[in-house]
Amino acid sequence: MYADGEARLEAEHETLVVRPPFGLSHAAAYDVVRVGPLLDAIAEDHLVGVLLVRLGGFAAGVFQGEELVASKVGTRNVHGRHRAGGSSANRFRRRREGQARVLAEAAAETGVRVLEPFRGRMRAVALGGDRTAIRQALAASRRLTELVEPTTSRFITVAEPRRAVLERAIHEVYAVEIVTEAPS
Repeated sequence: MYADGEARLEAEHETLVVRPPFGLSHAAAYDVVRVGPLLDAIAEDHLVGVLLVRLGGFAAGVFQGEELVASKVGTRNVHGRHRAGGSSANRFRRRREGQARVLAEAAAETGVRVLEPFRGRMRAVALGGDRTAIRQALAASRRLTELVEPTTSRFITVAEPRRAVLERAIHEVYAVEIVTEAPS
């Protein structure tokens, strides 16, 4: 059965629910397993943006299918947390917050620069890195917030947003979700 953007393949002992990353427009019920519409949806290429931000670095890219067609990667120094207390700890915290703000602004500016030429043509934008850093980058730029709509439902967790990591991130964007359910 194809409905609600997913395919349900029912067998005697289990049901597989398959959700392509960008849903399924096909809707129908069959007496036999028909995977053609599902395979067509999975094989379809899309224009997709990716924005990865973590403290210390950021990467923005646009993919046509799995091919990276535009990208920019950058770094900004953000010191780690300081464990000691006292007035110097507060000074260190303020410096770290300032560095994080500079990184968020640079990531937002880069995201706008990379994604803007593809405005209105991207199927979706995938976000990743660190959730707090992404929120800070989006808060730093209203234009970026507008550009990343709609976002994919999956958040890509990465250790360091570098070019090689950006190039591999598209595989997570196109990953198909498969859930096994017990028969009802």
